[in-house]
Amino acid sequence: MRDYEEVSAFLGEWGRFQRLVFFLLSASIIPNGFNGLSIVFLAGTPAHRCAVPREANLSGEWLNASIPLELRGGREEPSRCRRYRLAALANFSALGLRPGSDVELGELEQEPCLDGWEYSRDVYRSTIVTEWNLVCDNDWKGPLSTSLFFVGVLLGSFISGQLSDKFGRKNVLFATMAMQTGFSFVQVFSTSWEMFSVFFLLVGMGQISNYVAAFVLGTEILGKSIRVLFCTLGVCIFYAFGYMLLPLFAYFIRDWRMLLLALTLPGLLCIPLWWVIPESPRWLISQGRFQEAEDILRKAAKINGITPPDVILDPSELQDVDSQRQQTYTILDLMKTRNILTITIMSVILWMIISVGYFGLSLDTPNLHGDVYLNCFLSAVIEVPAYIISWLLLRNLPRRYSMAAALFLGGCVLLFIQLVPSQFRAVSILLVMLGKFGITSAFSMVYVYTAELYPTVVRNMGVGASSMASRLGSILSPYFVYLGAYDRFLPYILMGSLTVLSGILTLFLPESYGMPLPDTIEQMLLVKGLEYRPASTRNSKDEEENPEIFKSTAF
Repeated sequence: MRDYEEVSAFLGEWGRFQRLVFFLLSASIIPNGFNGLSIVFLAGTPAHRCAVPREANLSGEWLNASIPLELRGGREEPSRCRRYRLAALANFSALGLRPGSDVELGELEQEPCLDGWEYSRDVYRSTIVTEWNLVCDNDWKGPLSTSLFFVGVLLGSFISGQLSDKFGRKNVLFATMAMQTGFSFVQVFSTSWEMFSVFFLLVGMGQISNYVAAFVLGTEILGKSIRVLFCTLGVCIFYAFGYMLLPLFAYFIRDWRMLLLALTLPGLLCIPLWWVIPESPRWLISQGRFQEAEDILRKAAKINGITPPDVILDPSELQDVDSQRQQTYTILDLMKTRNILTITIMSVILWMIISVGYFGLSLDTPNLHGDVYLNCFLSAVIEVPAYIISWLLLRNLPRRYSMAAALFLGGCVLLFIQLVPSQFRAVSILLVMLGKFGITSAFSMVYVYTAELYPTVVRNMGVGASSMASRLGSILSPYFVYLGAYDRFLPYILMGSLTVLSGILTLFLPESYGMPLPDTIEQMLLVKGLEYRPASTRNSKDEEENPEIFKSTAF
């Protein structure tokens, strides 16, 4: 019996075919980088104040004094949501009274912005906030739009794997890329905030689905040595490259509709890839479509300049996993023993906190001191060394200490931000970028670490449950940023504290570096303080025969 790796070994590891698949699939991830975080500029909130209509008949002095001052960020600034009652101001103006000297402004009655708002055009020409007045009593709608996008990502995570298993990796990849591009284009013509948000949810579904499909397709086509490089550096760095393009587009296009259109059109460049990127031969074999799989392998051999064997796929020689009788596992098996239940709970908490930190810092860039476009670009650039460092750490050092170090770095620098004097704005930005560096490194490593902790029989379910927790974290992240409206440092204090706690939590996980991947629940590395208790007589017998795999190798 031969497996696919043996059958396709004649192609080599890094021929022209593999390089083509590696770079084209990685390039297909670029639009995900700028679509996923485009809301930073689409929903940017410029400085604003209550509008005072010309027919209010106010003198220049009273017009300038019509907006009360409030304490914000340690200094007095014009109120964003209140004004003095215009009827009273008009009477004072008609009587020739002067604000401050003849009339005490602090004693005047105030009212909400009944005539709308005036928005600063210094940073944004228009956003969904300025178009639909998502400020003051409606300021919750901006974060909700972002959360709905991540709800779409959560839903897409559920269905993308099932769709690609049924209809093929390539078909789902291009169908969901079309979904992402198509619904983004429709968003450009949104007539209301509700319409924009609904289509943003659908864009989120397409975005994660094509990301997962490209990820799976690459891992199934590429060989063992290149697969790790593709999963860690290829996909991640091209995503970061797309993220870098976002502030460049936004800097030159200040209108949200034109910006969204500009971010949507690059998706059309992926259409020619349909004729270049092949279907996964592994998936075709699993569906019994041997001739199609063999045609792809022969074409790959031709591209690599290799003469293929006369017979590549012989159905009688291939391992048919589906025909073998296997035990069925369910999500309940993640709670089968105290050990796997503890690891599952710790993984879920870890993924959720890391996701809150990553997306919270990414979405908070408009609120940093300095130029919003430069800050967003720096936030994207810092991801590249973070991915490279995480790849090097995974190759050479223990998992839990690498993860904990990255999380401690990210969390501690966020906590230090509140101690930086207000005049040292560059230092605050540097600390935020260091925090983003640490959390991004941890985010990259947690995928590999989690997969190594779970046994083969439930690995997909374990990583899937953790990934779902990550999506919940991303849904919550806009509201961590929203807390900055009440206290500028509150988001950093919360995200920093949670990140440090997650770093401490990581130290209690088993160490998987250099250990063989577990195949059964009984072979899992043990969490400190827990002992494996066999659930049946058969397991006890196995333990007697293979005592070495039941020993705790974690500490």
